[in-house]
Amino acid sequence: KQMYTPLRAVSGSRAMSTSQGLMRKRFEEILPEKAKEVADVKTKYGDKVLGECTVAQAYGGMRSVKSMVYETSVLDSNEGIRFRGKTIPECQELLPKAPGGEEPIPEGILWLLLTGEIPTQAETDSVTADLHAHSALPEHVVPLLKSLPKDMHPMTQFSIGVMAAQTDSKFSAAYRDGVHKSTYWQYAFDDMLSVIARLPTIAATIYNHTYKGGAPIRYDNTLDWAANYAQMMGHKEDLFLELMRLYMVIHCDHEGGNVSAHTSHLVGSALSDPYLAVSAALNGLAGPLHGLANQEVLRWLVSFRKKLGSQEVTKEAVSAAVWDTLNSGQVVPGYGHAVLRKTDPRYECQRQFALKHIHHDEYVKLVSVLYEVVPDILTKHGKTKNPWPNVDAHSGVLLQHFGLVEEDYYTVMFGVSRAMGVLPQYVWSRALGFPLERPKSMSTEGIKKMFENK
Repeated sequence: KQMYTPLRAVSGSRAMSTSQGLMRKRFEEILPEKAKEVADVKTKYGDKVLGECTVAQAYGGMRSVKSMVYETSVLDSNEGIRFRGKTIPECQELLPKAPGGEEPIPEGILWLLLTGEIPTQAETDSVTADLHAHSALPEHVVPLLKSLPKDMHPMTQFSIGVMAAQTDSKFSAAYRDGVHKSTYWQYAFDDMLSVIARLPTIAATIYNHTYKGGAPIRYDNTLDWAANYAQMMGHKEDLFLELMRLYMVIHCDHEGGNVSAHTSHLVGSALSDPYLAVSAALNGLAGPLHGLANQEVLRWLVSFRKKLGSQEVTKEAVSAAVWDTLNSGQVVPGYGHAVLRKTDPRYECQRQFALKHIHHDEYVKLVSVLYEVVPDILTKHGKTKNPWPNVDAHSGVLLQHFGLVEEDYYTVMFGVSRAMGVLPQYVWSRALGFPLERPKSMSTEGIKKMFENK
């Protein structure tokens, strides 16, 4: 198939190939042991009850219903997210960094999510090489993206771009050819690498076409995955590259029950290939109750700052404005979470990045003061179970500081990262032979009949 290769700043092969990298070999080594572990758990505990589902939970979005297996990350309501058992601070400390950098590069978190192991520098570098080797797009994808209306939401464009790149899915072709189901994971693995590798070029094309007059993409295969994505959008500052690495790591996964992760898991269970599963996940991420929330928070912050007028950003002024917001029936976006009951660790690491590097920024100051006053106000207000900030309360301010001011685009960046989280689980699902997901639904009439005469 003909492939689209953006202008390259350096030479180097980017031809499509079946991955023979270290990560694939390591996955193949640990697969038998993991398969045995799962088989043993099903044999030993198969008839045990994980939990229950009340009528209120059935109507309430199935909150906290334990009904799926998702290996790569676990979210604790008090502790926050753990990636294969590692907290965000532990990942920041243990995962390999770019030369001279302080933040982990996302290739390391991909290795961790897939294998459960902290990679060496050489192993992480091999993932970078694998992604570069899989990054070339089918030649119809970029012309298609450039034909889309510029006023189409970037997330709609993103979903279309991922679907368009599906034409050479190795998983889809292998299934069509009738390969044995025990080998599904091999083709899923190749598609995982291709999807993750291609997303930065798709996303940067959307950014440049929509906001920058169609500026050409310059792919640089001397850079790590996140840094190359940043520079394709025209951002080459070392500190922004560090922020991009951090952003991509902390947004990648948030256990399996959130909308995007669950969607990819559900769609993948039908043996839809990774392109289709990720595109479906992006459509869920685009919802205002999920990934779109980060742009809504930033717009609220800008409006809130205008409301303060010429007042200095003090605790007293901010507190009064927050109470005015709540008393008028509005909410404070970026605070609260469906699961968490403490400050989101993803918020905290962004806060620390901001305080260390850009603490003089006007909006960083505002976000910091809000953090000092809002939890207490929300607690007194009494209408939220979790008065603490989530990841969306800070990310937009950081991006704005570095000149990435197009809020509608922020969820695209979230989506680029999220694929790196959900696709390792897709590979494991195929490797372990997970079946089609098919929960039982009930009608209101059925629920009434079940309980009325008891």
